[in-house]
Amino acid sequence: SEELSEDRVDVLVARFCHHLAVERGLRPRTIRRYEHAARLLLRAVGLARLESLDAETVTTFVVDQAGRRSTASAGNVVVGLRAFLRFCFIEGLVARRLDVAVPTVAAWRASALPRAVEPGVAERLVASCDRRTALGRRDYAVLLCLWRLGLRVGEVAALELDDLDWRAGEILVHGKAGVDERLPLPVDVGEAIAGYLRRGRPRHACRSLFLRQRPPIGPLSPTGVRSSLYRACDKLGIIRFGAHRLRHTTAAELLKAGASLEEVAQVLRHRSIDTTAIYAKIDLDALATVALPWPVQGGER
Repeated sequence: SEELSEDRVDVLVARFCHHLAVERGLRPRTIRRYEHAARLLLRAVGLARLESLDAETVTTFVVDQAGRRSTASAGNVVVGLRAFLRFCFIEGLVARRLDVAVPTVAAWRASALPRAVEPGVAERLVASCDRRTALGRRDYAVLLCLWRLGLRVGEVAALELDDLDWRAGEILVHGKAGVDERLPLPVDVGEAIAGYLRRGRPRHACRSLFLRQRPPIGPLSPTGVRSSLYRACDKLGIIRFGAHRLRHTTAAELLKAGASLEEVAQVLRHRSIDTTAIYAKIDLDALATVALPWPVQGGER
């Protein structure tokens, strides 16, 4: 029956996730992405056809997925699919290695222009928070962390009380790939956090810096961090946008103030300067000064 088939799929996917966690030591967030890719394939071809799966079917599946997704999303499916097909070969569920048949999604480096918010929008978003309320004081501090520190949503949610070193004026950020780094704590961000701790943060034993305001009280999730930004967007009557655009804004403002790409890389905590190089395209006015004039034929002006 269909219900029985779904149960068998769940059992197989659970084994795959256990393999990823135990044998490969992947993080839960990565495992969820790989699980999603596995379920997409199983939904498309069916569990019964897995044993007879061939390279052509795999390629067709990837091409179909790439056509309906962003480059980043398609790339996640491809990586997860390769892991699942390797697992299937190891477990004897497919007769041959099909992970090598998964095509690569084309992603041209530095092809997109980072989208910072319009000048003044970040200030208006922060100013929209009603600091007469506990929620407003929390949102104010959250938005400043996103904008002034250039933190990612998950990094803001992961902040803990012990990450603040008030004497040194530093904050410990738990970044990607488990890398922890200390950043200087700007005065305005420090004052916003202190204001929240004194007159906004619920009294709770939880050591997370930012907490939910409504019961059950607990750590503010990445979704909650995004909600702080969306609330501010709604107050200004502007279209909601992702928190990463505030991170782009941080980079743009640093470059405009004369910072080098190396300095921007340090603030954004990029492990490779190549990741930061895309921001060289942000300052269009500066780029225009080095653009060559269009050649004129026949002496025409």
